[in-house]
Amino acid sequence: MELRRQLGLPEAVGLSLSIIAPTMAMAFNVTLAVGAAGAAAPLAFAIGTVLLAIVGLSFVAFAKREPGAGSAQAYVAKRFGPRAGFLTGWVLLLSYLCFGSGTAVLVGNFLAAALRPIGAAPAGLWLAVAFAALATSLLLSWRDMRLAARLMLAMELLSVLAIVWLGVRILNTAAATGPLPLAPFHPDPASGWAGIGAALVFAVLSFAGFEGAATLAEETRHPQRAIPLAVLGTVLLTGVFFVFTAYVQVVGFGLDHLADLAKDSAPLDTLALRYGSPQLGMALNIAAAMSAFSCVLGSLNAAARMAMVLARQRAPLHGSASSTVMESGLTHPLAKVHAEHGTPANALLACAGLMAVGVALWSPWVGAGAYYGAIGTIGTLALILVYMGVTGAHAARAWSEAHIASALAGCAGAVVLAWPLYNSVYPLPAYPANLWPYAVAGWLALGWLSSRRFAV
Repeated sequence: MELRRQLGLPEAVGLSLSIIAPTMAMAFNVTLAVGAAGAAAPLAFAIGTVLLAIVGLSFVAFAKREPGAGSAQAYVAKRFGPRAGFLTGWVLLLSYLCFGSGTAVLVGNFLAAALRPIGAAPAGLWLAVAFAALATSLLLSWRDMRLAARLMLAMELLSVLAIVWLGVRILNTAAATGPLPLAPFHPDPASGWAGIGAALVFAVLSFAGFEGAATLAEETRHPQRAIPLAVLGTVLLTGVFFVFTAYVQVVGFGLDHLADLAKDSAPLDTLALRYGSPQLGMALNIAAAMSAFSCVLGSLNAAARMAMVLARQRAPLHGSASSTVMESGLTHPLAKVHAEHGTPANALLACAGLMAVGVALWSPWVGAGAYYGAIGTIGTLALILVYMGVTGAHAARAWSEAHIASALAGCAGAVVLAWPLYNSVYPLPAYPANLWPYAVAGWLALGWLSSRRFAV
């Protein structure tokens, strides 16, 4: 059975925006960027916006020609062959699984922060809420993708408005005492351009998932128009929001107190108390929890569709004596579509289960923040490889068609992406962060071995 084609541009935007989860990203990732780039964190987000817009153009170019649930997997396969495409989809699946599992614990983390001032946040609340977020996301996605996508979009827009309102209050207060500082748009003398390169990892993490709308191509009406608009529009609009919010946080804490910002686990809550009220702080934490839940919902749906596409490729080994009893791609359990709801039900269940395993086996030992930081970094490193593959495929296609400017844009995207990738492994991060590149390499090796069982 085919996926049900019932979605439009709002639902496509909703999926991309939900995986990015702009409110949750700004509630957590700015502190990481400040720790790497100091006062220049807003500059890192500005550069990240330009970088991801270039990458987005590659997705747009392919989405107009190759609309399908495989997104990056199909794009790379078209230029570099089925095995390269399979590996791209395999690595992209890792990214979505990591983002969904990591943000599930943040749902509980932010909700606990909202309830703590009134004494209603027991010690294990965040973990219980994480599992509840995964279960609720599975139920919504299983039954009605259109409802799920619209819910994602509504939650994100409401939470973004809450941060914008706080940001305007902070800038008005700062402007009353003198000109707003421009230092956040220059490299910090203490960390220089290397710090900005390291901060770009967290900027890319903040944008991670902007391409998610492409996985809905088989369920979207007029996908060759709606998907490109959703992908590129999401990058540009969230980029403006990210630069604004990063600048607001730097100005709100003050250039002389950035160390406090870098180690603050809830900077928006701190700013709300300083420039607003305890009630505003509670509201912002609830908004961040809503944004994190939206990310769980979006990541689960994108992961399930990628798993479904990879399962479709399952085919008999060429020349195998047992080939007559092996399943074809269309009958693989993960490739099946629910007869009533038209959703990839089996793939949704499998992906939700894998996300829950990570939460259960890892997060209780390190805490919500450390778990999200670790698994989010793994997902981001994997996603950078996917983006490099797509931009490289775009450059190769454009070059073969003598579209020189487009080919150069694709090459530029691939080259610039190497910057945050390099800075994430050199200088060698402190333990345990030095292990995360090996985790991605291990997953890639497993995918290479698995690809031998597929018709690639």
